[in-house]
Amino acid sequence: MTRNTINTGRSWNAPAGGTRRALLGVAGAACAAANARAQRPAWPTQPIRFIGIFPPGGGTDILARIWCNRMAEITGQSFVVENRSGSGGNVGTEAIARATPDGNTIGLASVSSLSIAPSLYPRLPYDVERDFSYICGLWQLPNLLIVRHGILAHSVPELIALCRREPGRYSFGSSGAGTTLHIADEMFKHMGQVNILHVPYRGGAQAYNDLLGGRVDMVFGNIPEALRLSREGQVRPLAVTGAVRSPQAPELPTLGEFLPGYEINSWGGVLGPRASSRRSSSGSPRSDARRSRAPKYAAASKMPVPQCGRHHLGASQSSVARMRRASHRWSGPRARGWSEHR
Repeated sequence: MTRNTINTGRSWNAPAGGTRRALLGVAGAACAAANARAQRPAWPTQPIRFIGIFPPGGGTDILARIWCNRMAEITGQSFVVENRSGSGGNVGTEAIARATPDGNTIGLASVSSLSIAPSLYPRLPYDVERDFSYICGLWQLPNLLIVRHGILAHSVPELIALCRREPGRYSFGSSGAGTTLHIADEMFKHMGQVNILHVPYRGGAQAYNDLLGGRVDMVFGNIPEALRLSREGQVRPLAVTGAVRSPQAPELPTLGEFLPGYEINSWGGVLGPRASSRRSSSGSPRSDARRSRAPKYAAASKMPVPQCGRHHLGASQSSVARMRRASHRWSGPRARGWSEHR
């Protein structure tokens, strides 16, 4: 009888007759399945719908569109941005949660709707733990405090003194309640012991427009747009909200240099709706598509965006979920406390 040796060094007797034919049949079926998987087209096979949760023109919308353009270059398919704004990003986030989990609808993950909103709103139309598949992280960046040129303050201490002299006279614009533009100012009001009027908008672009028009006095804007307006001389930058100075504007101090302990950062990533079953066989079309997507997401998330001053979160699926949990620990209690004392 023929003896066959496999690569472990252990020998076995090859079966004969029907058993052997059965094993050959199994082997043939496995080869056919492998060939079928190899012939499946790589993801994506159609244009991808990307849900932007803020209006067009704001800092996070700009960054999301840069990423979508990069993904289109990598995959050869269109990434169509659909803006579904409202309620600080909660409207668009709900739309992502309710989308068909086929890999053809994804959207923007944001600190506002995933970390801050659960503390502000007792009932959300989505569950941040159960309703999403966290795909990859894209950026982490500080906000930038900018004021209109008519404000007689050229530093954070001067702005605090000005607001204390005339409580309630000055205002700040935000991209909506619960966004980092809002929470950054609430933190400034609390730690600086000043009274400033909050004017919420549906997005950052509208807040910037009214700042330039003199209808609000200051904005804690996301760095891409706020820094651009500052470099163009349209507004006056005072400080960044991160723990350290931004490498894109090292001449600007941090808020923490004047208000010890002050720190707030914005972050963004990509997420999709959670599939009905978390498990799928390794040979299923869903599993194959997931393997096809991963390196493409990773490549696009390493895009160079020098004007952002961002710190790269990494392309792993766990990075955005990890950032969500970490930011919830600092933003949650603060947002909840300020909402209760308004």
